[in-house]
Amino acid sequence: MLDELIRKTIREMVGGGGPPVAFLTPSGDRGLFGPESIAWKVHADFISMMIGGISSLIMQALHPQALAGVWDHSSFREDLKGRLGRTAFFIAATTYGSTEMADKVIERVNQIHAKISGFDEFGKPYSATDPHLLSWVHLTETHSFMQSFEDYRKEKLSPQEKDQYFLEMKSLGERMGAHSLPSTYAKTGSAIQGYIPELYFGERAKSILDLLENFPSKLAAKPFIKLITRAGYLNLPDWVYPFIKRPTPNLIERLAVKKSVDLIAVPIREALKDGVAAHSLRRVYG
Repeated sequence: MLDELIRKTIREMVGGGGPPVAFLTPSGDRGLFGPESIAWKVHADFISMMIGGISSLIMQALHPQALAGVWDHSSFREDLKGRLGRTAFFIAATTYGSTEMADKVIERVNQIHAKISGFDEFGKPYSATDPHLLSWVHLTETHSFMQSFEDYRKEKLSPQEKDQYFLEMKSLGERMGAHSLPSTYAKTGSAIQGYIPELYFGERAKSILDLLENFPSKLAAKPFIKLITRAGYLNLPDWVYPFIKRPTPNLIERLAVKKSVDLIAVPIREALKDGVAAHSLRRVYG
């Protein structure tokens, strides 16, 4: 009963459906990466992916042109759960889905991006197909996911495995239209800092933070969402805090949040152990 309650709460939170049976076919299809990839390992953990997803959304909101695309052409302000659900499905489909599933979702997103353009809050033109903006989204997502995995999973990755993850993700990012992506953890962090002169924390970005801090949810899910959101803030690079006019978290706060996340992660991981990754393993190996 506890497992089903957890699954129901998570589906309500991100707008997901039932068991991921679409990932069971076709038999033997390894998808874009395969079970031995680091992407399969990192993306399998719902807790750290949620935390990394929140921190990447905060960072992406700091780029006026990247934010303008979703501001002008997305319903995320009225349907945040739907937005998160679509993002979660894209990651699941491209990581664990069959080759056909991954190809189709990449093509669909690229077609949507081709129709998105306009002017940001400073009147500067933008296009969702701009490789520079696509790289910003890719860099912040992959770096946030890896940082969160490192902090909230006891299973540690070697430096070589961490770099392998960014090499794998580079291939996906380039299929989405990004150019010249770094293929190591260190170079990804450096590339992110190269964008700092372009970032801006204005009213639009502030509204995104307010939306995340007041995530629409049922009463029973609010404590979990508050904790995961706080962990998302703690997952940000240190240079971001003064930029968004927030105090840099101290060690005691970081330890308290980590202990709390570790505590709730046990039943959640147990409840989700037969999720997308497990279904995809059955597809590959039978």
